[in-house]
Amino acid sequence: MQTDSRLTLIQAWLAQDLALGPFTIEVASADASFRRYFRVTTPGGTRIVMDAPPDKEDIAPFLKMQGLLAGCGVHVPAVLAADLPRGLLLLEDLGNTPLLAPLQAGASPGPLYTSALQALAQIQLRGAQAATQLDPYDAAVLRRELQLMPEWFCHTHLQLTLTPDEQAMLAATEAFLVTEALAQPQVFVHRDYHSRNLMVTAERSPGVIDFQDALRGPAAYDLVSILKDCYISWPRAQVEAWVAEFRALLLAEGPAGAQLAGSSQAEYLRWFDLIGLQRHIKVLGIFARLFWRDGKVGYLNDLPLTLAYVRETASRFPELCDFHRFVDTRLAPHLAAAHQRATQSTSP
Repeated sequence: MQTDSRLTLIQAWLAQDLALGPFTIEVASADASFRRYFRVTTPGGTRIVMDAPPDKEDIAPFLKMQGLLAGCGVHVPAVLAADLPRGLLLLEDLGNTPLLAPLQAGASPGPLYTSALQALAQIQLRGAQAATQLDPYDAAVLRRELQLMPEWFCHTHLQLTLTPDEQAMLAATEAFLVTEALAQPQVFVHRDYHSRNLMVTAERSPGVIDFQDALRGPAAYDLVSILKDCYISWPRAQVEAWVAEFRALLLAEGPAGAQLAGSSQAEYLRWFDLIGLQRHIKVLGIFARLFWRDGKVGYLNDLPLTLAYVRETASRFPELCDFHRFVDTRLAPHLAAAHQRATQSTSP
């Protein structure tokens, strides 16, 4: 294992400050930020240390969101110890089986998705008061996210120079998507509710992680994050069936749920698809940035599916015909060459 000053700090914190007793420590995971996670094994079981260097990451949002989600009855990791000035948390270990693992291994998706949808319904229905404590997923945030795609995916990754007409078309697309997003009912939005952030646990599955960036925003955002996941895809008919299952959970709660479910399946699917398009346009930029700026190679392989979602969704809406043509003729044809160029740039 790499020995660095942060790891030495963690070991001293566990042994001296927390008097944890004999333990071993190994890397559990690293996410798309500067946070790292270590699994600590003791005779009494395992725990997770979150390492968030305070000059790069603030763990206060994590602690706030953990408390709000726990209050909704959702299974989030319990906080066992915290050292905020040094950016360290000791957490309950939710295991090492993300939802993606059994899905990729061929497990029946039905029960796994039903559990994920039930937990999401809990967040939205029981989290109404908690959502008022969150910052808004407002027009400024939505626009800032959409602008990642031209900069990092088009310019940096595909090496395209956009024409003035293309820039104007993207501005019109951005305005349309922001208006549609803000028209949805506002709920507690995890923002990364997908198969890598839902852990299969023995009790109260799934465990929910990576929630520190939650905002109050569009009702269908988290649902599209899990059902049009950037790491695994399903046929449209299956996706629509799960959307209907989720709406039924909302409607079963009476007027409060009905306000979040839209007037019909068709209206809700429109919300679902259009906020999904906003998300996937953003993610194209984020994945390209994670590679070119942060050196995280694995996200390159997730670009084709993300772009496929953008193409498919744009094709559904007459309002987006110019954007759809742009994706088909200007973006998609260059992706394979960009991938090869990026891969070669990392070769020894």
